Formats: sequence, C-alpha cells, structure tokens
Amino acid sequence: MSTRIKEFNLPDLGEGLTEGEILAWLVKVGDTIELNQPIVEVETAKAAVEIPAKWAGVVTRIFHEAGVTVEVGNPIIAIDTDPGAGPLAVSPPEASSNEPAEEVIEAGLIGGPAPGGRTAVLVGYGPREASGKRRPRIGTASAAPVAAAPVPAAPVPAAPVQVAPAPAVPPAAPVRSGPVLAKPPVRKLARDLGVDLATIQGTGPVGSVTREDVQKAAEGAAQPAVAPATAPATSVAVFDASREQRIPVKGVRKLTAENMVASAFTAPHVTEFLTVDVTRTMKALDKLKARPDFAELRVSPLLMVAKAVLLAVKRHPMVNSSWSAATNEIVVKEYVNLGIAAATERGLIVPNVKDAGRLTLRELAESLNGLVRTAKSGKTTPADMSHGTLSITNVGVFGIDTGTPILPPGESAILAFGAIRPTPWVHKGKIKVRQVTTLGLSFDHRIIDGELGSKFLRDIGVFLTDPEAAILAWT
Repeated sequence: MSTRIKEFNLPDLGEGLTEGEILAWLVKVGDTIELNQPIVEVETAKAAVEIPAKWAGVVTRIFHEAGVTVEVGNPIIAIDTDPGAGPLAVSPPEASSNEPAEEVIEAGLIGGPAPGGRTAVLVGYGPREASGKRRPRIGTASAAPVAAAPVPAAPVPAAPVQVAPAPAVPPAAPVRSGPVLAKPPVRKLARDLGVDLATIQGTGPVGSVTREDVQKAAEGAAQPAVAPATAPATSVAVFDASREQRIPVKGVRKLTAENMVASAFTAPHVTEFLTVDVTRTMKALDKLKARPDFAELRVSPLLMVAKAVLLAVKRHPMVNSSWSAATNEIVVKEYVNLGIAAATERGLIVPNVKDAGRLTLRELAESLNGLVRTAKSGKTTPADMSHGTLSITNVGVFGIDTGTPILPPGESAILAFGAIRPTPWVHKGKIKVRQVTTLGLSFDHRIIDGELGSKFLRDIGVFLTDPEAAILAWT
C-alpha cells in the first residue's frame, strides 16, 4: 500500500470495550476531510460516540457499511494524506486486463472514477467486486439491466401465431448474483421489514434499491395470494414472522440487560417506600426560579431531590459505598458521583454528575441540565457513565407513582422519584389538597440494613417536606 494511504483502525474507546457498531458514516469516498473532523458515529456497549479523523486528506475507501459491528483495531477507513501529489499508481491487477472495455461512466458517479484512482462506490461498500456483472460494451444496440443475463435475439416466426393472453401473474422476484446496491438506511429498513434485498430489482441509480422498492416488496409479501373469483372471500388471521418485529440486542441495550441480570442476582435487593408532602418544596422551586442567578436555568423538582440525596449521604455515608467481592471489603466513597437514569432511543443509560456533593445548588442545576441534554442527543460518553456511586431514577416524568429499581452494578442504593400529584392530605389537623409524591429506595442488603436504609429515606423525606428548614439545620 502506498505510504500516502493510511488506514484508520477502530480505536479503543476505553473501559475494556472490544467492539463497536457503525451507526452512520459522516463522510463518503472522495470527500476531503480535515484533522479531527468527525467521520463516523459508532455505538459501543456504553454509548454512541463520534470518532474524529486522525489525518487530513481524501477518503479513498470505507471498509464497513453502517450496521456492521467491528472489533477494536480493525481498519474502518482509508485516507490519502497527500492528495496533491497526483494520482495514485494503479496496481498491476487493475492495470493489466484482457477483458473488453466497459461502458464509460462519468466521473463521480457510482462505478466511475473517483479521487485517488479508485472506483466510486456507495458509502461503506468498498471496492467493486471483480465477479460483479459488467455493463454492456460501447456500441451495443440495446442495454440490458445490470443484474440481468443477456437475452438472445428471438427467431422470426414463419407465420403469425395467435396466442391467447396469459393471466396476469406477477413474475417471480429475480435473485441477484452480485452485491446489492442500497444505502445504509435502506438496508436497515429492509432488515426491519424482513425483506431480502437480493430479491428486489432496484429502480434507483445504477440499479440501486430505494426505500420505495423495499416498501413495495414488503407490501407485496404481506398481501395474501388472490383467491379465484368463485371462492368465497375469507379473512384468516396469521401468526407468523409477517406480524412480528425482531430487534437485535446489542450496544447499550445489551450491556444494560447483562448488568441488570448480574445486579439482580448478585446483590440482595430490598425496597422501601415513603409518601411525602412536597408542597413546600414546590414553593421553594418557585422562589428559585424568581432569582436572577437561576433565571436562565431549567429548575425542576429533580434538583431538589438530588440535593436531598446529597445532604442525606453526608448524614449516612455508608449508603454511598460498594461491595468488593475480590477483597471481601465494603468500600465507602468520600465522593458522590450522582447518577441520573435516562431513557434514550438506544436504551437505558445512567450518566453521573462527578463529585456532586461539592457543587453549589446552581452548579448542580447546571450539571443536571447538561447531563439531560447530552443524553437526549445521544452524545453521552463512556466516561460520563463511569464510576457512579449512587443513583436516582425519575419515573415521575412518565406519570408513574414509584417503582422498585434495580441497582446499577457497583452501587449500593438507587432512589425512585415518583410523580407529584395534588392529593387529599392531613395538614395541621385538616384535610387539604397538597402536592404529594412517593419515593422508592432500593438498596444492597449486604451493606445497608433496614435501619440504615430507613433513616436515609426518612431524611430525604424530611428535606422534601421542608427544604429551607433542613438546609438551615444540616449545613
């Protein structure tokens, strides 16, 4: 390989990850890229991340299409780092060929010449295979489709023969012998609908398969065969793959499942519940929102719950610990990396606010806002989800009263924060409508016994009942 062409291998993204799935290419063959320009989005078992270019230059090859899982250290893209030095030398197998000349294709189109002396291809498909069907030679009177075999000329009949018209029967779907041209989103759609791309005759450029082709093929497969006119019309329910959807378990969802199973069957879980009148907490939030230094921040009840957890940890530090089976020790953390469970399109993730116990209330609000924005955009990094010590899951945003959450691996407690609802409540000896929520605390019973767990949950409730008084008394 020319020293100008450098292959960029899938880097080690940390935390012992050994592979990643290519979600989307941000560049294509022939693109000029800059140093550190994002070129590909990869999903690991931790998160989806954008990988920057290691060199500047021109993209000459993409080794794997979107949807392929690649092991760390394997090449994913080739870059010409000195495109101004002229065209690359053509390798001998490409230069010497006894095959007849092909149809000339305009530069830049699929199958035509591309920068760097390569053949332009769809993103992620690599160089064109030599065994693929060739296009007709120049001067051929008629051009058959790319994937179709040549059709010999039909002999002229001696006398006209009248043939009865055949019934309209859809022809069998052709099966391709070469690679199928289709963009990554089209391939994903075909996988989701259970359609084999090899059976589709593409209507896109150079015979490529389009979304419309896939959808028509799926609709045709879903329609039952037309019954004869004499047969009575019947509606028969089917229970097969045509009415099922299969979702591959990989990436974040796969790791989450493995972690939850390991945690559920390793740490003995106990869950306790506490219903709390949070009317004064909601009034305190209104006061915060009116302050100039909080005016541009999103201030939610989660901020107050997070502050309550952090202050309760100071009163009960054993809650912020982990069980070490390797050394048979309980490791009590003097820092709180507060995890916030977030539901994303790729599954549940729990990024954490580093050293949250040292933050002011405003700094904590900023960190929570940034954490949520990053999670929703799918840009949470593995580092943001590492070394968590204690977590909160806000099921109240879905209208749920509370739950029995499973501990994240390595943590000893997680708090479920339920929906806040106007509820009849006994207040100062009278029944009044108050703002009420229910908390659920799951903890590792190897570390936290019933007394410690109850006191910890009680103190969180005391804070949320009257946050101003609790801050004055505990700080």
